[in-house]
Amino acid sequence: MLEYQTIYNAYTALIAGLVTSVHCVAMCGPLSCAFTPTQKDDASQHLVLTSYHIAKLFSYALVGTLAGAFGSVVIRSVESSWLNLLPWVLVAFFLAVVFRLDRYIPKPKWLGATYRRVTARFNKLQKPVAAGLIGFASPLLPCGPLYMIFGLALFSGSAVKGAEFAIGFGLGTIPLLWLAQSQFMRLSGGMSGGRLLSFQRVMAFVAALVVAWRLRTTLGIEGAENWVCHPF
Repeated sequence: MLEYQTIYNAYTALIAGLVTSVHCVAMCGPLSCAFTPTQKDDASQHLVLTSYHIAKLFSYALVGTLAGAFGSVVIRSVESSWLNLLPWVLVAFFLAVVFRLDRYIPKPKWLGATYRRVTARFNKLQKPVAAGLIGFASPLLPCGPLYMIFGLALFSGSAVKGAEFAIGFGLGTIPLLWLAQSQFMRLSGGMSGGRLLSFQRVMAFVAALVVAWRLRTTLGIEGAENWVCHPF
């Protein structure tokens, strides 16, 4: 395994997903809440949300698998030295969240329009079915962090690693988005938007430090291989 590939695991991606989840609720939440049941619907809210998130994870895994498989061919055909610096993009992303620069990450807006056109046809179906199809289409959401993760998965080294990385990210986004979709955030009022952003920035700063520590061997810093604690 190349040095930089030590960062490709579900734990690192999970933290990235948790850090990104506040962004997901603010930017993508309204789009992904369109299918949630109303009081007049007979569908179980938990069934609908479960269908959505399972389908979303399956879709992420599929994209991650394809990216990892394709990327593994590319890796074998190029010089690997510069690849050791690639995961530092993740550190840069965490620091961007700390300083709220993630707001300026480019978003593929044309994909958002495609997502809305595709999912509009699903809303006529039964809620659990519609939720599953909308979840499967979620890689079409105009989300810069999501496409950064898919881009990094290209260089994970294998289809399995790519899938693991994408699934880990997806799992990290679920808790807060689930709460938003189930309207728990509106009902509880226990944590304001400002507190959520502060929590996100603190978590991003800690994640940036830990990931940078794990990646220090890619900069030729000696002794990192003797570090016995592996939180990621």
